[in-house]
This record gives sequence, structure tokens and C-alpha cells, in this order.
Amino acid sequence: MRLLIIEDELRLIQELTTALKKAGFAVDSAECVSDAQPMLDNIQYDAVVLDRGLPDGDGINLLQSLRQAENHIPVLILTAKDEVTDRVLGLDQGADDYLVKPFANSELISRIKALLRRPGGALGTVLRTGNLALDTTARELSIDSNLVRLPRRELALLEHLLRRLGHVVPRQLLEDRLYGLGEEIESNTIPVHIHHLRRKLSQHGSSTIIHTVRGVGYLLTEARS
Repeated sequence: MRLLIIEDELRLIQELTTALKKAGFAVDSAECVSDAQPMLDNIQYDAVVLDRGLPDGDGINLLQSLRQAENHIPVLILTAKDEVTDRVLGLDQGADDYLVKPFANSELISRIKALLRRPGGALGTVLRTGNLALDTTARELSIDSNLVRLPRRELALLEHLLRRLGHVVPRQLLEDRLYGLGEEIESNTIPVHIHHLRRKLSQHGSSTIIHTVRGVGYLLTEARS
């Protein structure tokens, strides 16, 4: 899952980016509306964390433009404005949630996951195929009911393959969803992750197979009996 943080406080951006990456998200950030708008126009995000007091305007204006363009991406407003009238304004203009500073990172992460679990959201609860089950909320994988630990990006990679079970997932899409802007990606990064993931699934007796579709991407299927 890929998130965009729109916030002008660098320390807070760094803190949130670290916490959200640990929770399994790829994270980009923008410090003002003028930087955020082209990112939203060109990159598919799963949710936005939006500050109101930005250097070049109120985040509410950006929210309004998103909704007027019929962009229904989940938006959580993160702000020091704590009056009831401010919260009502944000929600009335299309925000999906509203969190007042200061806050606990754990609460922010829980609220984002709750937004993504809503009908039509990016998160399901448990993805299953064969003897494999991935709890996307707890970020836990089990094979034959046995817990299997995977690094964050291998888990995210498996989730994308599971969500498109039986369909080819383009390699470029995986790169876009697993890595944020500015993160260096070697040409063999995704193939290396796939190699490790295949090996671990096989070691634990998974009934799934990851196929390589040369020049395109990867396909997850059930092994034929």
C-alpha cells in the first residue's frame, strides 16, 4: 500500500515515514499543495494524510479539488486545529477521518488501516488461497495454520500477488507500490524479492506457485494437483 503525506514539518514527516514503513506501507511526502498536486495526478495512492496549515494554502482547498474531480481516495486530515467547527468543516468537505495533533503514531496507523478496510478500500481482512492465508491487518502470513515470518517488502509483494491471484502483475506496478519516491531501486530488486519469496513459500509447503512472465511481470497461481 502506498501513502502520501502532505505536511510541512520535516521532523514529523520523518517520524511518520519511519512508523508507516515499519507498518508495511510505502510512503511519499510533499511539503506543500503545489508539490502534492502533480504527485496525486500521476501516482496511484491508497490514502492521503493531509495537514491543513500548509505554506501555500489550506489543505482543505486541496481536498475540495480532489472531491470536485471525483477522486475518492481516502483522506485523513492531520492538524493542530481542534475546534469542533474545524472538524466539521473537514468532514463536510470530504475528509474520511480527522486526527488532531499531538497524536500517537499507533492511532494514526490504526485509523489509516480502518479507512483502507472500508468497502471498496485497498485492504481486505484476510486473503486466502490453498493452504496460505495473509492477514493484511495484523501483517501475518500463515501456511497450514503455521505462522511464517517474512520481511516487510516480501510480505507486501505477496499481498499484491494475492490480490490479483490468477492475473499477471506488472513488474513496474510492483516497484511503484513497494517503493516510495527517492528510494533507489536496482534493476534486479523485484526479481531478488521474488526469488526469496518463492524459496520461503516452498520451504513452508505452500500450495501456491509464483510464475515469471518474461518482460511483463509475475503471476501467482495454485499448484496443480
